Amino acid sequence: MVRVGVDENLAPELLVDFPPQAEIVRIPRNNNSGPLDVDFWILPFLRRDAAELFARLRGVKVVQSMMAGVDWITPWLPPGIILCDGRGLHDISASEWTLTAILSALKRFPLFRDLQNRREWGGQAAAQDDFLSETGANVGQYRILGDDLADKSVLIIGYGSIGAAIEARLAPFGVTITRVARSPKQNPPVSAVEDLPQLLPSADIIVAIVPLTPETRGLIGAPEIALMKHGALLVNAARGPVVDTDALVEALNAHRIRAALDVTDPEPLPPDHPLWFAPNCLITPHVAGSTPEFIHRAFRFGAAQVRRFLAGKPLENVVTDAGY
Repeated sequence: MVRVGVDENLAPELLVDFPPQAEIVRIPRNNNSGPLDVDFWILPFLRRDAAELFARLRGVKVVQSMMAGVDWITPWLPPGIILCDGRGLHDISASEWTLTAILSALKRFPLFRDLQNRREWGGQAAAQDDFLSETGANVGQYRILGDDLADKSVLIIGYGSIGAAIEARLAPFGVTITRVARSPKQNPPVSAVEDLPQLLPSADIIVAIVPLTPETRGLIGAPEIALMKHGALLVNAARGPVVDTDALVEALNAHRIRAALDVTDPEPLPPDHPLWFAPNCLITPHVAGSTPEFIHRAFRFGAAQVRRFLAGKPLENVVTDAGY
């Protein structure tokens, strides 16, 4: 038998794939409850009280997070306990969000939604924005209201399973993909993070999808943003602290770049934070990986992990000292 700890409110239908040898232990959210014996603790989402909950558990051998990032767990998890992440579980939802965010930003949907809320018909020459002005051959012809994704250069920083899923969804649009990861690879070609200064100036779209580690905190700061071309789109689907917020706000207010953010620093973003008011910035509240389908994928994976644990087989997605 293995004692599997889950939240007290978890829906029973999410547990149907667990083997009979799994004793389900529902963990109350009330911090006043006594200690509980748990071998295998499953955390589907980020919990700010996770450290307090863990202190009430006895015998934990495995902590299974269903999130791709585990930076919120590693600071309080003692050595000797196996930590597994949710790598692969967010590939569909996060990559679909990224594609949607890119298209929405390029086609100016946030602008048009704002105009709709004001009941303004802001088409053609009525539109006013630094990135919508007539230039080159377009002078005197028409006002550019949105960009095409076709033929754009996309830089994916953090080429893991989600990065590969993003590339697959972008491929039909005829874009050029440049991949970046911690270590360079040959097949497919992946550049090293150290190459960013040479890669950023030629990218139309920069997608950050790295885990948050000491090495990636502040990875995109003022120097990196300064290297981006005028009008480049920065998409952050990673963690807020990967991007220097002050530098981002300054660049947005200067109408140098555009941004689409699912994560921010701080998070949640306070109501009076200047990022809310920055131009050409689309913000969603850390929902890229959250869909109804995700939770079913997550617990099917959790059940498979428990079966591996019972059989004495190696677990998948074991987090290394690198933090992922």
